[in-house]
Amino acid sequence: MLSYILRRILIAIPTLLLVSVFVFMLQKLLPGDPALVMAGEERDPEVLAYLREQYRLNDPLIVQYFHWLWNVLQGDLGMSLRTQHPVTKLIADKLPVTIQLAVMAMFFAFLVGIPAGIISAVRKGTLIDYIANFIALSGLSIPNFWLGILLILLVSVNLGWLPASGYEPFWRDPVRSLETMIMPAFVLGTALAATLMRHTRSAMLGVLQSDYVRTARAKGLREKVVILKHSFRNAVLPIVTLSALLFGELLAGAVLTEQIFTIPGFGKLIVDAVFNRDYAVVQGVVLCVAVGFILMNLIADVLYVLLNPRMRQTL
Repeated sequence: MLSYILRRILIAIPTLLLVSVFVFMLQKLLPGDPALVMAGEERDPEVLAYLREQYRLNDPLIVQYFHWLWNVLQGDLGMSLRTQHPVTKLIADKLPVTIQLAVMAMFFAFLVGIPAGIISAVRKGTLIDYIANFIALSGLSIPNFWLGILLILLVSVNLGWLPASGYEPFWRDPVRSLETMIMPAFVLGTALAATLMRHTRSAMLGVLQSDYVRTARAKGLREKVVILKHSFRNAVLPIVTLSALLFGELLAGAVLTEQIFTIPGFGKLIVDAVFNRDYAVVQGVVLCVAVGFILMNLIADVLYVLLNPRMRQTL
């Protein structure tokens, strides 16, 4: 098992290097000169020359890349051009917010999507199946920004149950933190639950038609055991992959949802950085998101081995 994990990590290293090249080069395609942004309105030639020398903007791109990569390997993602704060500190401040939002959204998606997919597959062709599919399609079709605004008007403005916006760190006030995160997590989790429901239903339908499920039923096993132990256990592998990808997307930041509910997460950070041409922050956030995607895929691979005994035999 350990050797398998090490092999997957070694495979991920070239991917990370390639991602770092794209992250560095793509931000160079953004319009504007960071030296002009830092110099302000006066743009004194001496100041511009100093800034270009200070940030190595006059060096060839390959030299700039390796200098940036060497600093990244040491945990230095540079300084924000706008706030003059370390990018690592900005990411460390925003990442817990996005992780909390992503975890709560995935919890809601799992709580609703997977049971609905199982029930829909087991009751295929019935009224319950049609209702579940209709709700899933509605969840995929409704835009997040519209649902978020509707919830603010209904739950916060009219009923006054939850705060309309803002954020409170969980370690400071857990109750207030959960109150501020329930609605945005619900908005994000609705679309995720619909996606999980559709994939769970599809995977379960394929498994329920297999020979070993018919054999289990012929042996007189209870339907609950047949569905949960024999069927869902074999249908869970594609759901694991999908869940890892969905969680990775949430780590990238739900831009519209965070803007609507004024949540200071990754989405708001990267939008502000792009508008302010804060290239160091854009590089740091995109690289962090890429690492998150690769890490989630690594976790999915490990879960594959743990859930599938046949894969453990091949290691």
